[in-house]
Amino acid sequence: MASSHRQILRSSSIVGGASLVNLLLGLVRMKAAALILGPAGVGIIGLMQNLVTTGATVAGMGVGGAANVQLAAGRAERGDEGEGGVRRALYWATLVLAFAGAAATWAVREPIARLALGDQSYAGAVGWLAVGVALTVALNSQNALFTGLRRIGDLGRVTLISGVLATAAALISLFWLGSGAILFFVLCFPLANVVVASFYIARLPRPASDNPPLSALRAQWRKLVSLGFAMMISGLIVAAGQLVVRSLIKQRLGLVELGLFQAAWTLSMTYVVLVLQAMGADYYPRLSAAMKDRETANRLVNEQTEVVLLLAGPVLLVILGGAPWILHLIYSSEFRDAAALLRWQVLGDLLMVASWPTSFILIAAGDGRTYAAIQLFAILVFVGLTWLLLPALGVEASGVAFLGMYAAYFPAVTWAARRRSGFHLQPGNVRLLAYLAAASAAIFLAAIASPVAAFGLALLIAALMLMLAARRLEEALPAPIASLVAATRRKV
Repeated sequence: MASSHRQILRSSSIVGGASLVNLLLGLVRMKAAALILGPAGVGIIGLMQNLVTTGATVAGMGVGGAANVQLAAGRAERGDEGEGGVRRALYWATLVLAFAGAAATWAVREPIARLALGDQSYAGAVGWLAVGVALTVALNSQNALFTGLRRIGDLGRVTLISGVLATAAALISLFWLGSGAILFFVLCFPLANVVVASFYIARLPRPASDNPPLSALRAQWRKLVSLGFAMMISGLIVAAGQLVVRSLIKQRLGLVELGLFQAAWTLSMTYVVLVLQAMGADYYPRLSAAMKDRETANRLVNEQTEVVLLLAGPVLLVILGGAPWILHLIYSSEFRDAAALLRWQVLGDLLMVASWPTSFILIAAGDGRTYAAIQLFAILVFVGLTWLLLPALGVEASGVAFLGMYAAYFPAVTWAARRRSGFHLQPGNVRLLAYLAAASAAIFLAAIASPVAAFGLALLIAALMLMLAARRLEEALPAPIASLVAATRRKV
């Protein structure tokens, strides 16, 4: 048990350490954007980033995600030669899909501007987002290559260096051009990531099958697309749902309210995504390899669930209790009105992190149809509740809808995983989730009466949770930290 915890923490710390720095750099970028552009500018940035993500999801055809599985399969079947064949197929597929995605985005720039932004005058800016689509397709494949080859250290270095470069470029452009820098602000991160990743990829050992025949490439492409299609559909469902919600807010409430949504969304999701990405770099390949042994696979999922709740829970509680002050600190005083929205989203985040390890059972088992169906069901709840509640609740409706989405998603994905592999949450994880839910509800209700008292309560419970996490994971911690935890327990 402890060895698995150690593996989870080790792999998470490599990517997560770099991602934590990148998170802080991202907050610096958004702070500058908030101060210079205000809520309206932040809203436009979020909408354009969502457009790039949606376009890249369709253009990428899921080959990045499929490459993880295919690299492992190729290595197991034919060693270095099999791995090399997948690498070559991934390279050419990425090149073709990136250019095709850029061309398609440019071709439909006017309808996208009219439907998503409600203003055809944005067509020129949407056309430039074609560059972002191509770059994002490329970086998704590059990250998949690092993950599939288990080059976790290189992935961490790419994350760190590209984050520093993107932040420097974004800040210079904002201070120099103001609102004229919005497009470059959106494009600078994928550009920096692709450039830095290309340098590290060039240093990798050359593939064993450097020039495979076209027939071999076609066979690999069929596998990549067939494996990746379900992932693409799932990613498209999520990205398109978020785009629809953003468009609804922009067209019904305006750019300022869209900016408040983007601020709350970024704060509620950034740390969660950091933790999940850091863990997923190692968790997905290990779970895929263990799927033939149900007992081992279910144990891995439960251990991953425990760690993600222990690591994400305290931070989510602090954000829940300190919402108005954190929004002011990270953005500006203009964003404090998003506090109620942020609290609703954090409640949804709790269910999101609890369901994330379980959802990987469906992906690792190759049950893409069920996974996509559950994603579609959840996104329809999100969009439907937002549309229904927006006239009565304003932008806060999207937060209520976000909680409703994961309240529907969590039992659905748990039921599907149980059918697929007999999975069930261990009693300890059920209790941990129940404690977190009760603490979150108490802080949420306290914030209605006294925000200051709610923040104090959140800090207290978060500190207790950190102590619990340190003791529960003591054997997996580095020796100096483990010794400190043991000494503290003896004193207590």
